Amino acid sequence: MSLLDLTIRNVKRNFRLYSIYLFSMIIGVIIQFTFSSVLFNEDIMNALKNRDNYETGVSIASVVVFLFIIFFILYANSFFMRQRKKEFGMYLLYGLNERQITRMVFYETLFISAIALASGILLGGLLSKLFGMLLMSLMQYDQVISLAFPIEAIVFTGFLYLLLTVIITVQSYIMINRVQLTELFHAKQKMEKPVRISPFMAILSILLLGMAFGLISSSKQSAVWNEYATSSLIAVTMGIIAGTFLFFRQFAGWLLQTLARRRTYHEGNTVLWTSSLRFQVRGNTLNLTFISLFSAAIIMLLCFVTINYKVQFEAVGRNLPNDIAFQSQDPAANKQIDEIIQSSGHAVQYHLKPELLIAVPVTDRGVAWDNPEYYEDNVLLVSEGAYNELISLRGHDRRVDLQGNEAAALSQGSDFPKPYAKGVEPAFTLKTNQETTLKLVEKKDYAYLGWSSSPTESMGRKPAVLVISDELYASLKEGAAKRAYEIYALEDAEDAEPLSKQVHAIVTQNTDTYYSSFADVYSKQIESSSLMLFASGFLALLALFALASVIYFKQLREATDERMQYAILRKLGMDNGQMKSVIRKQLLFVFLPPLVLGVLHSWFIIKYYILDSVQDFPELHGMVWGIMGVYFLIYLLFYVSSTNLYYKIVSTNA
Repeated sequence: MSLLDLTIRNVKRNFRLYSIYLFSMIIGVIIQFTFSSVLFNEDIMNALKNRDNYETGVSIASVVVFLFIIFFILYANSFFMRQRKKEFGMYLLYGLNERQITRMVFYETLFISAIALASGILLGGLLSKLFGMLLMSLMQYDQVISLAFPIEAIVFTGFLYLLLTVIITVQSYIMINRVQLTELFHAKQKMEKPVRISPFMAILSILLLGMAFGLISSSKQSAVWNEYATSSLIAVTMGIIAGTFLFFRQFAGWLLQTLARRRTYHEGNTVLWTSSLRFQVRGNTLNLTFISLFSAAIIMLLCFVTINYKVQFEAVGRNLPNDIAFQSQDPAANKQIDEIIQSSGHAVQYHLKPELLIAVPVTDRGVAWDNPEYYEDNVLLVSEGAYNELISLRGHDRRVDLQGNEAAALSQGSDFPKPYAKGVEPAFTLKTNQETTLKLVEKKDYAYLGWSSSPTESMGRKPAVLVISDELYASLKEGAAKRAYEIYALEDAEDAEPLSKQVHAIVTQNTDTYYSSFADVYSKQIESSSLMLFASGFLALLALFALASVIYFKQLREATDERMQYAILRKLGMDNGQMKSVIRKQLLFVFLPPLVLGVLHSWFIIKYYILDSVQDFPELHGMVWGIMGVYFLIYLLFYVSSTNLYYKIVSTNA
């Protein structure tokens, strides 16, 4: 019998085991091909306004997706190979050498990969249309996506899976050569030793987690974070990692030990589902710790990109509140620009020509603006009346009422915007034609003139603007340097990129001239945030599938090892209902704790470091809980699937 004949016979004889491995391969191909199809789909490319950014982003994401697939498939192969150790031992005993067995595994992998490629590309092609439509919906583009199987995506996916076949073969060869013949025959007879449990270490795990959660939930303005930021960050990191490890290593073992000491321990089926778990604590600790921490990372990634996507639409408007704004040019240039705008097809809603005073700051600019390095060096002073006029036209409730030397700093994007109480207003000194000290009554998270922009380079720096009272403006106006601006509000400003390029070309003929356009940034920000959400969703789905499979495959291996014990229990009178109850409780103890800890870790960080920073969007809380709910539902499906398959395995030949 040739190696090829032996390979075909093995696949037929162990079809159930091969089907699990084949399913893993098909899932990997579907995800890789679907993602590659989105990269090479012409309909999508034609709809984009920033193709270079998109291609770069998708290419990077494709590499990350493939790395996740490698991790997932190699873990599945590792499980697959361990299940066949006894079979390989027989081949060695009958005279086959390691190279021949490796060649047989290569044939098997090649055969399975071919089936996975054909099935995965077909299903992936069908899904690529759906996901392409989803991506266009996220970008709010009305583009029809046709069903397509791009040849580039097929070649790319095929090449990657040929590479993966080689990597799997190398891994299999290493695993076969690492074990001795006697170990192969007794691979399933090894029993893990129970961990020595310390009540002190069990309590320490809860204290470490509590410390981490306490530090996270303390205000970012608290003394702990303001004065000891680095130490606090190290403490939180160590508390989460060490606390999670000890929770599974010690607290879980202590909990099982406590259950074993109860008087009612031998009543019902408690002794049955806890006994094997006590011996699995050592082997499960690293897996469950990794799954908890990585689950938290997945949830945080998804929540962050979802929040970023949701906020982005309004954030662009906050960062660039004027559809077109620029420093006033000579009369001829201003007239030319106005004619271009009027004939552009974008109706002008209003056109203002404010005049601002130029001042040199004497006080550190950090008093009035967070992150002053993002602002221009000079300070611009706008009168209360001019400011309120623009606010009214925008329809925003951000008016100010100032008296004397009072001023409001427009610190858009401020970490902590706030009004100041009477008597504690910060002083801010600046110089026009004279030196003047202002009282800052408020630091507003708002912009009069947004970030400077360019059709090619997106955002640059933004003007540092102070709103001052009308009477103070009038007194400083005489003799002060002034700068006039042109501010336009347009209909359909998000589609005004061609118009912006024309106006920008005229304005920038004078170097270092302020120019800002909403359209310059809108498409870039929306496309990038949509792509980030789309790619993160793919990565999260793949990572969740891989992480749940870590538990899934481990439980299948343990189910195979425990078939003899369950066969004995059945002979002693255990019925099917009791067996299923034992399995459900045993697997629940493995699936639930990492899920709960992962959700807790992510919720605390998201709540206190993301949601608290975007309090203007109350609907985001529901979105975060929705993501966690979907994550929980997918995990629940894995749990139900694992319990059913576990039962089928232990019932075989029982």
